[in-house]
Amino acid sequence: MKNIVKITTAAALAAMLGLTACSGSSGSSATAEEPAAALTSGVDKAAEAALPDAIREAGVIRAAAGIPYPPFILLEGDKQVGLDPDLAQALGEKLDVKFEIGHQAFETVIPALQAKKFDIIMSGMNDTIEREGTLNFVEELYAGFAIVVKKGNPEGIKQLTDLCGTSVAVQKASAQLGLLEDLKKECVASGAGDLDIQQLPTAQDPQTALKAGRVVAFPVDAPVAAYTAATSGDGKDFEIISDPEHPAGFNPVYTGIGTLKSNTELTEALRLAMQAIIDEGVYQEILDKHNLGAYATDEAIVNGAGKEG
Repeated sequence: MKNIVKITTAAALAAMLGLTACSGSSGSSATAEEPAAALTSGVDKAAEAALPDAIREAGVIRAAAGIPYPPFILLEGDKQVGLDPDLAQALGEKLDVKFEIGHQAFETVIPALQAKKFDIIMSGMNDTIEREGTLNFVEELYAGFAIVVKKGNPEGIKQLTDLCGTSVAVQKASAQLGLLEDLKKECVASGAGDLDIQQLPTAQDPQTALKAGRVVAFPVDAPVAAYTAATSGDGKDFEIISDPEHPAGFNPVYTGIGTLKSNTELTEALRLAMQAIIDEGVYQEILDKHNLGAYATDEAIVNGAGKEG
């Protein structure tokens, strides 16, 4: 069987220098020089047979990821760790191919996929109806978002509308941007004050802005929020505002692996491989390892947003 995950770009290592809290991850993966112990029982023949001929012959699936984006992917030294490297290993074992995860700025991952620089997007991307116009998604998680504030919640934020009249940060091109733009209209219409939305380039920039006092909060996917609150400043920098009635987060959505709409063979191969690791229990084990077990899906789903909407 082929070994699976390796570092592909120096840019990923450079990007890691901006990460404020990464040492707490317990993930493990493999570099090209250090094969990882097998996670699964081996190749799933149906999944392998479904692969496009070009990928089967090359033996490689090239995955685009904005690195770092914990808990999905980050670096410990020269090793990729986190949820996606572990899922890549398990899926690679089922498909009998390598996964090479390379850094690509999040706002440009779709154009990079369209330019054939990569075969898939594996970057904690939320599945939306709009994105399904270009991509198919093989879902990894079902989770909402949480609001991250400074420790002690000095502004007394309890719900999304409490952000009216404040400044908030968000990563460019993230699903939360559209939500904040809708909230901004609601804030103005209700007379609750304008909402200043600061769009920032990387996943780490919003937490830097919050720590510096330039914003009062930032909304982000619940798994990312939980990781940030637990690790930044050894848990002393931030806390999360969430809805106890909805433990998966506000407005839960699917997060998945993106493939080009036209690449139906690859989508099906990934779906079959995902179903195989779900059936083996490996999928749940990986999510539990990264404290994401509450966000698991019961079966391998393609285009969950479209099915819901």
